[in-house]
Order: sequence, then structure tokens, then C-alpha cells
Amino acid sequence: MRELIKQAFKSSIFEKQTIQMIYRKTILLAITELFGRNISAIDFQKILFLFSQEQKETRFDFVPYKYGCFSFQSLADKNSLVKEGYLKNHKNWKLESESNHFISYLNELDRKLLNKINSKFCKMTTNELIRYVYINYPFFAINSEIAKDCLSKKELEVIKRLKAKEDRKILFTIGYEGKTIDEYLCSLVKNNIKVLCDVRKNPQSRKYGFSKKTLSNACNSLNINYIHIPELGIEGEKRKKLKSSSDYDKLFSEYEVLTLQNQIAPINIILKYLRDYQRVALTCFELHPLQCHRTRIANSIHKLVPDVPIKHL
Repeated sequence: MRELIKQAFKSSIFEKQTIQMIYRKTILLAITELFGRNISAIDFQKILFLFSQEQKETRFDFVPYKYGCFSFQSLADKNSLVKEGYLKNHKNWKLESESNHFISYLNELDRKLLNKINSKFCKMTTNELIRYVYINYPFFAINSEIAKDCLSKKELEVIKRLKAKEDRKILFTIGYEGKTIDEYLCSLVKNNIKVLCDVRKNPQSRKYGFSKKTLSNACNSLNINYIHIPELGIEGEKRKKLKSSSDYDKLFSEYEVLTLQNQIAPINIILKYLRDYQRVALTCFELHPLQCHRTRIANSIHKLVPDVPIKHL
């Protein structure tokens, strides 16, 4: 691991994302080692969360999950570390080897911070850790199935008030470019989105979390319905030569005429979800809505139901 990290930071052949991935994994290994080399999944997520909240440059985002704060990215990195032979294949976070000193591979600020977190929380029980996180970061307890076992009625009321109650009918759009899967999912939760309509032609991504199966499973675990509507997608080949705003405008104008006008059934599916669930989001890759066909879909739906506003996330 030490040589891999050194190589990543010195070699120009490593892309930024690769360097970030290696450093994320180093954090996970350092926490596992520092907190006893065999740490429960719930405890691990709480410690990683507390560490991340104080980091100058955050490496992990979190969603409010059934046991509180949770990072889907950390679980993917854990599975990778198991395959690479650093962690054992257990529900707990357990090191494969006893001879490593991973905290020394972190930068100075993170090393000091992790030692500080260790000093403050290493003797807490699981329930004490849960209570600490829920009380100090109550938003991340809004979907918790165990909050009632750890908190008083008064403390539970605080969490209840933070849960999104907005149910006004809105058609959202969201792109995942530049977002982590956890940041993206958290945005859906905060906006009380009930249905995510994936309007990509080919719902595959090299970025973790955004391929169809993974995204669908993550959404379902947060009680968000996922539906893929490939009929409303645009072939990838047509996007390769887009450079200027006029290129995008031309492509999307053609898309409106050749695709949207002929796809009545998929549009009706979205309209049905809007009627039944109120809060629906259209998703694709591009960060900026004007550079994505999801905006044209949203506009076409708005013409049919002009009382339903569009909100770009």
C-alpha cells in the first residue's frame, strides 16, 4: 500500500480520480487499524462520518440510511479492498494482516484528526456512538430504524421535524456529473423525491453508483422508486461532437421533433408517476440542465401540465 500511494502521488500516469480512490482506501484502512482492527459495520460508519465532518477536504459523503449516516462509496471501496487482500470478507471491517501501519500514510492534517477522533470516541459503545451522531447530526437519523431504541421522545421529535414534508407536485431534473453517489442520493432525499426516472439510453457509467443496477438498488434502499425509460434517451454517438451551445441546441431541437413527439407512451408514464407520487425527478449525466435532453423532456411535460413547476437540482 505504501508504495502504491507513493507511486500515485509522484507519477503523472495516475489520474486524479485514481489518486483520490487510493487515498479514500487508505483512510478506511487507517480507521480499521486504529479502532481495533475488527470494527462493526455500524461503528465504522459512525467513525468515518465523524472523521469526514471535520476533514478540511472531505473524501466521503453520506446519506441518511436505516442505521443513520451511511456511505455507499465506502462500501464499494471496502469490497475492492477485500479483493485486493487488505480486508477480510466479513460484515465487520477486519484487517487481513496484522503488520501494517496505515495511519502513517495519511497527510499530516488527517493523521492528527484521526488520532483526535480515536481519543474521543474509541471507548464509546455502539449505542453511545449512535446517540452522539443522532443528537449532533440529526438529519442523518431521519430514516433510522433504530433511533427509537437510542433516543428520548424529545430527541426523536427533533429528528421528526427535519424529515422532508414537502409534497407539492414538482418535476425535478438532476445530473450526476461532478457528484458522488452519496451526494446525489442525499439531494434526492432532501427534496423528498419519490420516483427517479432515468432517461439515459444506456444506463451504464464508469463512475461508481450510476450504472442501472447499482443506482436502482441504492434508490430502493432509500424508498425511492427507480425506473429506466430508454425510449427517451439519446444515442451516445450523437453527443461526441458537441462543443458549443449551438451544437447542443441543434441536437436537442432535432430530438424534440424526431424523438419526443413520437414517444407518447413514455411521457404518459412520467405523467402517471407525477399524479401518483407528486415528486418525480428526471436524471441523466450532464451537470448543467441546458446541456442535457432531460430539460427538453421536462419542458414537454410542463406544456401538458403547466401547473406543475420544474426544478433543476
